[in-house]
Parts: sequence; structure tokens; C-alpha cells
Amino acid sequence: MKKEVLVYTISDSLGETSQKLLAAVSAQYPTLTFDNSYRFPFVSQEEELLEILRDALKDDAIVISTLVNAELASKAKAFSTKNGLQYLDLMAPFFELVQDKTGERPIEQPGLVHKLDQTYFNKIEAIEFAVKYDDGKHPQGFVEADIVILGVSRTSKTPLSMYLANKDYKVANLPLIPEVPIPQSLSEVSSKRIIGLICSADNLMKIRNSRLDSLGLNSTSSYTNLEKIQAELAYSQQIFKDYGAYVIDVSDKSVEETAHLIEEYLRSVDK
Repeated sequence: MKKEVLVYTISDSLGETSQKLLAAVSAQYPTLTFDNSYRFPFVSQEEELLEILRDALKDDAIVISTLVNAELASKAKAFSTKNGLQYLDLMAPFFELVQDKTGERPIEQPGLVHKLDQTYFNKIEAIEFAVKYDDGKHPQGFVEADIVILGVSRTSKTPLSMYLANKDYKVANLPLIPEVPIPQSLSEVSSKRIIGLICSADNLMKIRNSRLDSLGLNSTSSYTNLEKIQAELAYSQQIFKDYGAYVIDVSDKSVEETAHLIEEYLRSVDK
């Protein structure tokens, strides 16, 4: 099995510069898998930035930044230096070289490299939608979604939603918890737009244990109990059946592979 490297990318625009760098670098490491499920475009607030960096630190991730705002870039650098976060700023060092040579400062306006056409605005809208309707927040928005993703905790609902949003899909997701009723609004969504995610119980237990370890929490809770996980998965399967969801087993799949399967499915039902 390939060793995995988790990479967070942060930008105050779309973040395509860091994506191109990561694609070029990953090609040079055929024995490694670079997981860039966590992409954070349009970051403009300090607290939002610091929350992302704290999560990256917990996940032992590498962070690639293309922030053009000098104040945000400085905050990110200071946090990373203080906490030992592996952080790469693609913009600030070059800005400094240009300024040393010419005395000119950048105007620090994100997104200028993109033509402001409808495609660009659609992408922004989709990303904002995914953030707004993440993790079951505001379930009344499900009826507006292109895709509604269902699954128990740690089945990659959020990174998958963000990945698909970067491809212009409006995605909402809902965590399935046996003790929490399903929102009424889900019954108004076409079954063709509902995706169910499952994972093997053993894999899910390992993922949850790893997550708790990264947070410094006790891993003996019911959250990581195998029988409890099996019961959660059985419950989710029943929900998928009740709502006619298209089910994908994500046990051995990357976010990119799962997204590809979803896109293929949507193309087939839309014919």
C-alpha cells in the first residue's frame, strides 16, 4: 500500500496555483499518494484561517498557501513557525524578491488571474453552498442541491462535498446518527440526487481511532466501538434503501475516485 501524504491547500481565490504545483510534485513520487481532499478557497478572515491551520496541525498535514493578503500570510507563517506546522507559502517569497528588486508592492487583490465569467461565479456559488449546507446545517437547503450526500461519521462527506463543489456542483451533506431524526426536507429530494456512503466497519473504526488520537482524545468511547459502528452502518443502509440512494463503498477509495463515480452516475441518470 502506498504511503499517504495529507495536503491542505489554502487560498483567498480558487487555489488553482497550488493544485498545479501539487500535480507536478506528486508525479515525481509514484510510491506516494497525495491526499488533497481538504481544499480551502476564498479564505479571507483570520479566525477562519487559524481554524484551518489548527486542523491541519492535528491531521499532521502539509499546508500549501497561495494567499496574496500580506496580513493573512504573515499570520499563517507565524502560526506555522510557532507550532511546527509544515507550511509552504508560494506567493510571499516571490513578492519579497520583486519588492527588493523594484521597490514595488503587490496590490494584494485575489483572483485577478481569473477571467470573471459565469463559470467562475458558478464555482464560487457552489463552494459557498457546500460550506453553508455542510454537516446537516440548514436541511431546508437540500431541495436546492445538485447532490445530497448521506453517511455516518468519518465517511468523507465533507471533503467529498468540497471536492465536488470545486467542480461546480451544489452539494449538501447529512451525517446519519441513529438517535437523530432524518429532516423532513430529505423526502422532497429526488432519489437520483441522493448519494449514500458506506465503509467497512473495521476501516471506519481505524479512521475514527486515528481521528481521536490526532485530537488527543480517549479512543475507548462508543464512537470507536466496533459493534456500535456496525449498528450505525446497518442503520445507514436502511436509510439509503428508504430514500432510494445510490450507494458507494468508500472503504478503499480516494475522494477523487468517489467523486468520479458520482459524476458517472449523474450522467447516466440524466440521459
